[in-house]
Amino acid sequence: QVQLVESGGGLVQPGGSLRLSCAASGSTLSFNTMGWYRQTPGKARDLVAMITPGGVTNYAGSVKGRFTISRDNAENTVFLQMNTLQPEDTAIYYCNKYPAMSIWGHGTQVTVSS
Repeated sequence: QVQLVESGGGLVQPGGSLRLSCAASGSTLSFNTMGWYRQTPGKARDLVAMITPGGVTNYAGSVKGRFTISRDNAENTVFLQMNTLQPEDTAIYYCNKYPAMSIWGHGTQVTVSS
């Protein structure tokens, strides 16, 4: 059974950067499209970025040009480089397959505040 562990979140000032990591165990993700999702209290979990096994990426309009998703298939890891962070990026960030499995990790909290 696959397990997903997100890390790299934290508190950052507006305009700052963070790099999130998602390590998978129990199953290889090399052949899956992977995504980063985020959720704020009371709202649905939204997809913000996705990457195919071949490296084709797609982004939500709100993060395009600021976030970059990448993957290391050898390490079974997916990354999200987040630049020019804004307060509205504050959320818990999760990784999962796309479309998402029913199994989710604990996520990593990103807080953008001065």
